[in-house]
Amino acid sequence: MSRYTDSVAAVVLQSDRHLTAEQIFLEMKKEYPKVVLATIYNNLNRLTNEGRIRKVSVEGEPDRYDRTTRHDHLICEVCKSLADVTLEDFTKKIEEQLGEDIVSYDLKIQYICPNCRKNRVNGQDSPVANHHDV
Repeated sequence: MSRYTDSVAAVVLQSDRHLTAEQIFLEMKKEYPKVVLATIYNNLNRLTNEGRIRKVSVEGEPDRYDRTTRHDHLICEVCKSLADVTLEDFTKKIEEQLGEDIVSYDLKIQYICPNCRKNRVNGQDSPVANHHDV
């Protein structure tokens, strides 16, 4: 285990946002000025493989990292913001329908976030700059 692994995990798990590797890198630089981005990626891969954090992928956007507690995600079609939503666990329903046990599932719901809806009402069609996470 890298000397940075627990610190990288702490940054992800203590954040109220879905951070990218670059954002985690910038946070880590505050405490570890000599850390390099490759080290962050290596530790994120290790933590994801160990199941300590989860990677959330959105097409056309950098991967983001999140805690592993059971929840799903809302993804804005306009600005690509990512928000947590807690719905009922559909594992049993999926397994019954398939007739097979599943390891996990990843539910990502596409919608238009309140900020982008408001901008459309006000006649602005472009996404809000840097509005990537809720």
